[in-house]
Amino acid sequence: MQLILRRVVNSLYDVEFTCRGFALVLLDSIRLRRILTLGLPIIGGMVSQNVLNLVDTAMVGTLGDAALAAVGIGGFTLFMCQALILGISTGVQATASRRKGEGNEDRAATVLNTALVLVLLIGPLFSLILSFAIPRVFPLINDDPAVIAAGIPYLGWRIMAITFVGMNFAFRGYWNAMDQSSLYMSTLIVMHSCNIFFNWVFIFGNLGAPALGAEGAGLSSAIAMGIGTAVYFCLGYRHARRNGFLAGLLDRKGTETLIRLSIPTGIQQLFFSAGFVVTFWIIGLIGTAEVAAANVLINVTLVALLPGLGLGMAAATLVGQALGRRNVADAYRWGWDVAKVAVVVMGGLGIPMWLAPDLISSVFIHDPETRALARWPMRIVGLGMPLEAIGFVLMHSLLGAGDAKRVAMVSIGYQWLLFLPLAFLVGPTLGFGLIGVWLLQGSYRILMSGTFALMWSGGAWRRIQV
Repeated sequence: MQLILRRVVNSLYDVEFTCRGFALVLLDSIRLRRILTLGLPIIGGMVSQNVLNLVDTAMVGTLGDAALAAVGIGGFTLFMCQALILGISTGVQATASRRKGEGNEDRAATVLNTALVLVLLIGPLFSLILSFAIPRVFPLINDDPAVIAAGIPYLGWRIMAITFVGMNFAFRGYWNAMDQSSLYMSTLIVMHSCNIFFNWVFIFGNLGAPALGAEGAGLSSAIAMGIGTAVYFCLGYRHARRNGFLAGLLDRKGTETLIRLSIPTGIQQLFFSAGFVVTFWIIGLIGTAEVAAANVLINVTLVALLPGLGLGMAAATLVGQALGRRNVADAYRWGWDVAKVAVVVMGGLGIPMWLAPDLISSVFIHDPETRALARWPMRIVGLGMPLEAIGFVLMHSLLGAGDAKRVAMVSIGYQWLLFLPLAFLVGPTLGFGLIGVWLLQGSYRILMSGTFALMWSGGAWRRIQV
């Protein structure tokens, strides 16, 4: 652990703060501009997505704890159900960024074409299987009748849109790889603005529509995902035709490489999201109010983590392009340079979570007792933000280098072999409640960040062929 901290501190020596314009200045301003030019549109798009998700949560929160818990459990159950198909984004980004770095941009969109075909083949099958499974599985996650009654219809609509979600993620990986992340940002803003509008219509029964409550939130999300897919295809026709969009597929070797890079990430996402579902189950053993508080905590946390995730995606592109140019030293430097920026940005975002947790949670939680449950867990999240930043960036740097298998092993191992067993022991069994679970969550995430830092420093990723 001392080695990790020493590496982080040494990296931060290159960071200089200036008060003018609240600007962050690195010694190499050209690299900083490159990071921000690529990363800010990704962050902007993801912030818009999750801020609108928070609006969604706030709208559902007016219906009470049961509806809030149902949407929270349903959302992460959906994430688990569609996780395998979401790994396609990593495969597309890693492959397309290499082609761009090699100067073969005219073949880059064949990766996207192949990914879209794969999603079209797999997505509807997933939706069909899950539509039969969810009514039987959901009650096993939470046995509160009110949560079940609201959660199953909500999840049913979300499952119908899995193919749209997979295609959207494939486009996201392509735009990020090709330095066109602003297209991703603009599409997300359109898509999630539509989601809020349809929420207003279907949750509360406006414009003559039935008041569907939590089910209306699921229907709204499904419609918005379809709109997003249509927008992406229009943008692809306009901006990616010169790179082969809808004009050809990868050969057998290229398709095998795309699948090889996508499957480990999909499996990682599956176990990660399944871990969240198990976490909700564990918290459900403590109480429904704790589940409602956990839903808000996780949604707020995801918004705060977005700069790290967005910068991580930027790092994956920069690393992939550098490796495409066969400049391994530059790829290594990009990982740490992006991490420096992320530490400063996310450290600043963690401050209000520590200083004013009740002010933040009061937007979503209207019960004072439930709000009190979320107070210290939110402070724990705020304190861990700088180290979370390092983990996000270096994890995606490894993915950009094609090191998806080892990343998946570390992520799955720490979550399932360490965090979840201890959370079950500490939370409901020993009676430390929600705060005990969140202390463990923060600790395992910090440990995982340190492991990714050691993996990046070790350099085994340099030998991977994409």
